Amino acid sequence: MNPAEVKLADLSIVDLNSEDLNSEDLNPEDLNSEGSAGVPPIAAKPWNPLHARRLTSAFALAVIFLLGLPSCNRKGHRVLEVNYVSAAQATLRDQVATIYNRVGTLKNGDRVEVLEREKRFSRVRTADGIEGWIEQRYLVDQQTYDGLQKLTRENVNDPVQAPGVLRSETNLHLTPGRETEHLYQLSAGAKVSVLKRATAEKQPGAAAPAPGKPAGKTAGKTPSGPVLEDWWLVRDAQDRVGWVLARMVDLDVPLEVAQYAEGQRFVAFFVLDQVRDSGKDGTDKNVPQYLCALSEPRDGLLYDYDQIRVFTWNVKKHRYETAYREHGLSGVLPVTVSSENFDKEGTLPVFTLRVKDDAGNVSERKYKLNTPIVRRVLAAGEPKSTPKAAKTKTRRR
Repeated sequence: MNPAEVKLADLSIVDLNSEDLNSEDLNPEDLNSEGSAGVPPIAAKPWNPLHARRLTSAFALAVIFLLGLPSCNRKGHRVLEVNYVSAAQATLRDQVATIYNRVGTLKNGDRVEVLEREKRFSRVRTADGIEGWIEQRYLVDQQTYDGLQKLTRENVNDPVQAPGVLRSETNLHLTPGRETEHLYQLSAGAKVSVLKRATAEKQPGAAAPAPGKPAGKTAGKTPSGPVLEDWWLVRDAQDRVGWVLARMVDLDVPLEVAQYAEGQRFVAFFVLDQVRDSGKDGTDKNVPQYLCALSEPRDGLLYDYDQIRVFTWNVKKHRYETAYREHGLSGVLPVTVSSENFDKEGTLPVFTLRVKDDAGNVSERKYKLNTPIVRRVLAAGEPKSTPKAAKTKTRRR
């Protein structure tokens, strides 16, 4: 009998005394063939308010007791809080000791109920009802889980800036920074979609090294103070969103345009459209034309990118050419790509840049590609300005 049944039985017994059963309560028909008395029934008695009150009180106490059971586990432990496993894999042990038995294995992202804490360990219960001890460093709280869920919801529709591949096993952080909270762990070689960029201190509290040689024309673009490193906001194959260290991600830039980096770092790239080319061997194929955003190969810059290039395909010479390039931008991700109808020109691919001015205000600039020409698309009332564009250069494939 479980505790609930014992309590209910104890509280629901109605006191019976010798006056409750008398000789008049026995019926001769209750005697069996051997003349022994059967189990005598309790005589019908008039309505007794006292007995009714006792039964009502017993029932109420039993209900209160049963309602309190969900807050305890099968062995009487209260659930302190809900945690999640942040390690790739963690062992569930039967006791906190040097010698122990493994009672289960937990994987990354598993939800557990914390029943007890002792020094560096927590006693938990899994979704399958298995209980055991796990190191607390492998657990994160509900707040971290909720934060990552919120981050995912807020960026679920963000345009992809570039696909990437992880160099090694990497944590998915709630905010940029090596010491920030994280839950999910992504394996080496996992594919991710890059959404945004941010910076964080490499070692919080450490001073920046003494400046050496002048950094040249971009000396003022690098902030003074602590050493900063770049972080990417990424979305993985399971649509989970979080921050990863940028140097852990290799952007999957197509080789045909990656070879024209000229020592710069690719930050984002997009397919604007495709052109039909019969090829030198007469085989028809669709060739993509690209928009690329680049920056200097250094972390901690005040902008996400400072130059763009548009690579178009020359169907006569069967090679890529630089149709447009612009320098001196203080570009901010995301860049967006779409198409728009321009009457006589027809439907053309367009892209929109977000650029900061010296005061930090962000404005949008729209461009259209009518192969092989790229032009600004001015908004109503926008003054015409001359961008810092370089001359078109031919790039051989």
